[in-house]
Formats: sequence, structure tokens, C-alpha cells
Amino acid sequence: MPIPHRSKILLFRPEVTYGLDPVPTGAAHAILAVDIKVMPMEGQDISRELDLPNMGAEPTIPVDVHSKLTFKAELAPSGTAGTAPAWGPLLQACGCAQTIVASTSVTYNPVSSAHGSGTFYFYLGATLYRLTGARGTAKITIGASSIPYIEFEFTGLFNAVAEGSRPTPVLTGFRAPLASSRTNTPVFTLGGVALVMRQFTLDLGNQIETRFLINSESVMLVDRAEKVSITVEAEAMTLINPYALAAAQTTQAIVLQQGVAAGARATINVPMAQLQRPSGLEQSQNIVEWPLSLIPLPNTGNDQWTLVLT
Repeated sequence: MPIPHRSKILLFRPEVTYGLDPVPTGAAHAILAVDIKVMPMEGQDISRELDLPNMGAEPTIPVDVHSKLTFKAELAPSGTAGTAPAWGPLLQACGCAQTIVASTSVTYNPVSSAHGSGTFYFYLGATLYRLTGARGTAKITIGASSIPYIEFEFTGLFNAVAEGSRPTPVLTGFRAPLASSRTNTPVFTLGGVALVMRQFTLDLGNQIETRFLINSESVMLVDRAEKVSITVEAEAMTLINPYALAAAQTTQAIVLQQGVAAGARATINVPMAQLQRPSGLEQSQNIVEWPLSLIPLPNTGNDQWTLVLT
């Protein structure tokens, strides 16, 4: 029988011990995702380099076999201030810390050690693709007249693909997002200047490496280099001069708030963003726009950016 492509179920559960499957369940660990893609058997095929009496293709052996999974989750807080969203564990597996202040806020920020990991179960029909020891990176994207997303890319240890019993996912922990607009996205400033913004992306820039050695196989987050990309309407140089700021290597604060009601606000803060050389000019609807790239820099460390839910 053919497998319907829309018959997808995604589960994720944080691991207590790295690489040890904590067995996620549909009742407690289902993920509401968009555009799920699985690459079940990544790695290399090394030739055996045999000396044979005739010409022809060489047999190969698969090595460093691992799995990848990409998807998007809607950027919507839990609806209750001080309650973590259902997608929070995913960010923790992307090298982020989660800090909860009861009835007030949930804050995510990068950390340089003790990175979390987790296990994914992805059902396509009754076929189960299982990733253990998964770690990843992410991009937060907010654009005009669109749904804000967190785009995830995870790498995990390979497990045999097999048929399984499809669980019943419970997705009530995920709220519907608000589309970005003047009303729903009330704050966007660069260096304290409110600019008209078309597109914003915060790329966590995690360097994820598979490490396959004797007696040890793991997926590791070994470095990161965050980047912010924005597209804004061009302004007079007297209001803000991106060319002078880039030449002076002056850092600018970025603040972007999505959502207005209590429990539904998500605010991205980048306190020290170095503006790089503007790459040129663009236009949309015959209006000049600046595509700008910025590097979030640490101050005391692990404070390049925060995502605060209130």
C-alpha cells in the first residue's frame, strides 16, 4: 500500500542521558510542525579499493551514518506568562538555556556548555524514523504579513528504520500564532530608531558536528556564530547612516516585539549588534530598501541575544 505523505506525526523528548532513548509519547511530547523533512541515512560510502582483474564499479561500505531532520514551528508563546511553550525543549537542544520566572516570563539565551539533547520519533504512515542524541541549530524568522517561525535543523544518531504503532498526538499545548503586522508587531528598532521592516532573521549559527570514534558516537555543538539579517526601508542619512555605522564598527541594539497581549508577547533583544558593510540596495513596490547584516556580539558572555516571552 502507498504511504500518504501527509500522514506525519512528530514527537520529541529531552534526554536525561545523552543518546539514551527516553521514549517520547504522543500524549506528552507531540510537536506541531510545518514542512517536516527527514534524511534518514546521511554519511559516507567509502570504496573498498579492491584490486580486481577487470574494470568496473567498486563495492562500498557506509560509514559515519547519522540522520537529519528539518521543520518549522510557529513562534507563539504559551498564552500564559511564566509558562514555557511546547517548543521550548527544542531550543534547549539547540544550545539555549531556559529561565522561568513564575507568572512573569520565560527567557531563552545561548549557553556555551552543558548543551541539551533529545530523541525524535517521526512517523510517516506507520514507518518510524528515530533520531537519538539529537542536537541542532535554528533560525527565528519574522516577516511582514506572514507567520513568524522558528526553523529547526537537527542532526541525530542513526537508528534502524522500522514499522511501528502510530501514537495519537496531543497538540493542545501549541497556540495559534499571530501574523506579523503593524498591530501585532508593535516594536522594531535598530539603535533606538524605529524603522519600517520587511524581514527579520536571527540565525543561531550553531556548528553541529558528528563525531564517530571507537567507543564513542555523538552529535556535538562545537561553536556558534550568530547572524541577524534584516530588510528595512531606506531612510535619510540624517536619521540613520548604515554606512557610517559599519565603517565605525559601532554596535547597535535591536529590539523586536511580536504580540501584544499578556502571555502572547515574544521579544527578541540583541544588545550589541555590529553592523556589517551594507551589500547594496533593493526595491519593492518602487520603494528603496536596505538589506542589512549584523553580528550579535557578547558582552559578558552568553548574552548575544535573548528571546523573552511575557
